Amino acid sequence: MTKITINKDEICPCAVTLALLSSKWKILIIRELLLSKSQRYNSLKKKIVGISQKMLTQSLKEMERDGLVSRKVYPEIPPHVEYKLTKLGESLEPVIMSLNEWGKNFIHDRDLAYLNERFDLSLPKNKWLKTIDE
Repeated sequence: MTKITINKDEICPCAVTLALLSSKWKILIIRELLLSKSQRYNSLKKKIVGISQKMLTQSLKEMERDGLVSRKVYPEIPPHVEYKLTKLGESLEPVIMSLNEWGKNFIHDRDLAYLNERFDLSLPKNKWLKTIDE
């Protein structure tokens, strides 16, 4: 198999960013960690409505591998694990805030019937009804 060599200048920064934040769950995990700095697994699971245990675990592992999240295990019984953003993860704050601002403008410019149909707002306190401003 032939290996292709490329320069960093040939890599698309948008594609890299999208790959790192490839799921809606990662962005919501980052949002929660921006709000409270450090959280336990179960706290994240409760705050991110609709995320499965498997998806939360997978997302946290990928984010840790990518250097966005750090994991600290406390030697207790039962085990106590906390997650927090690294400096690299914290540097995503302006990106998340921009997404939040763009979303506010999108919501403001749309009819409530459209928003209800598109985002199923009938669910109580679901992920669509929580904002970074809370």
